[in-house]
Amino acid sequence: MIVLDALLQGILMGLLFALVALGLTIIFGMMDIVNFAHGEFLMIGMYTAYWTSLLLHIDPLITLPASAIVGMVLGLASYYWLVKYLLRGPMIAQLFGTFGLMLFLRYLAQFLFGIDYRIVQKGLLVGKSLTVGPFIFDWTKLSAAILSLIAFLLVYLLLHRTKLGKALRATALNREAANYMGIKTERMNALAWMIGGGTVGIAGGLIVNFWYVYPTVGLLFVMIAFASVAMGGFGSIKGAFFAGILIGMIEMLFPVFGHVIGSDFLGPHFKFTLVYFAYFVIVVFRPQGLFGWKH
Repeated sequence: MIVLDALLQGILMGLLFALVALGLTIIFGMMDIVNFAHGEFLMIGMYTAYWTSLLLHIDPLITLPASAIVGMVLGLASYYWLVKYLLRGPMIAQLFGTFGLMLFLRYLAQFLFGIDYRIVQKGLLVGKSLTVGPFIFDWTKLSAAILSLIAFLLVYLLLHRTKLGKALRATALNREAANYMGIKTERMNALAWMIGGGTVGIAGGLIVNFWYVYPTVGLLFVMIAFASVAMGGFGSIKGAFFAGILIGMIEMLFPVFGHVIGSDFLGPHFKFTLVYFAYFVIVVFRPQGLFGWKH
């Protein structure tokens, strides 16, 4: 029963991890560039939800559109004001460019909001739980998982069921050929950054309901996102989804396993080690990830 409960809790967190990783894998799939500032995008989404809820006295869940819009604007501005020019240089310039963006956003948040830990204390679902038989679910995490799944499905349908999605995927597969076919590839790149910023902004707006927000909070979640993208396959939407769920289950199951065998060494603090070990094993035997493909 304890194991089943841990699995269910892991799936809930995994769906949120998958949403965090979604924007990262879309941007890489489109442009072969790693956005090191992705965690800071999430942090800004969290601050947006927190301050909007606090200042307007509204439920944190109602602030999700604000977090999404801020994330999309941030993604769009990052592309047109920075990434667009970095693409003209070598790969090392792109890496250091997004790394610099990460530092800029992190210390800007620290300058504006300080280093204090903040958390949402009031909300329709904050502090409430749902009991289903022997299982108890935190409503904030349950709603975050459901909304993450909905957001993920909407993006998936956009990419695979619309003309715009076909243009995005064509640009990702062969930018030069797509350009010859009349697709505005630069606009597609900007759209990818906008979608990436919007999805991680929504994730931030969901996480702030049960997690502290502070200027460096993005570091924890972006490391999980990197692991999800690498395990699932860089550029693979399906891979990010299933890898996120897998990581969520590993995180929840490992402390239970340590408790069962009575080992303090295998406590909750060790769970991230197993996540990265699983990532290591997967990339050793399948370097392209679970759902990636070899070029």
